[in-house]
Amino acid sequence: MHQYKIPESVQERVLRRKGRPFSIEVVDATRAALVVVDMQNHFVAKGFPAEVPLARTIVHNINRIAEAMRTAGGTVVWIQTTAAGALERWGNHHKYGLLPEVRERRLASLAEDAEGFTLYPMLELLPTDLRVKKIMFSALVTGSSPLHDMLTGRGIDTLLIAGTTTNVCCESTARDAMMLDYRVAMLSDGCAAQTDEEHSAALNSFQLYFGDVMSTDQAIGRLLPAALSKIP
Repeated sequence: MHQYKIPESVQERVLRRKGRPFSIEVVDATRAALVVVDMQNHFVAKGFPAEVPLARTIVHNINRIAEAMRTAGGTVVWIQTTAAGALERWGNHHKYGLLPEVRERRLASLAEDAEGFTLYPMLELLPTDLRVKKIMFSALVTGSSPLHDMLTGRGIDTLLIAGTTTNVCCESTARDAMMLDYRVAMLSDGCAAQTDEEHSAALNSFQLYFGDVMSTDQAIGRLLPAALSKIP
């Protein structure tokens, strides 16, 4: 698992900008969702095309925060990247941004009937969780997925972001969430990237300008159960 520590220079800048280490002091479960990004075999399992070995080390924390969120009365959302519609809606990326062999391997692995599309088997899902398919790096950019409508339809305004990779699909989704006026926190030990450098750089930048970065334990400690949120 990545060993992330906020640099003192980032801490100082966060305090100058926000006046406190975290913008989100309480996570009201009735208005919150855990959004788990791309924890599919394609990105997590050994030997798959876009394997991120460190993604396997965050599974336990993802399962812990998912259970805590459900227990508190919150929402858990599992995001899966799909190849369906990718060439039609994201053609230039696939045509110009990838070698032909990389493109074909990606599309084949993320086809919805392929093993690569399936969520990693060690993840603990429940039938009450939401499942959302996305096409682009961000689940919240226009044309990628129905996530925004699903969240707003449930009155959700606070998101905890977990999954892989920290600096691509997790960060893209988290940044777009902030731009859509959600309150957002990325989970430092619930996200994974290919390297510590990429992981840390993404988290440092995110908390300076977009939202909070907190550990799984810190997020669990901030959860306000639905029953308590209704007390006057």
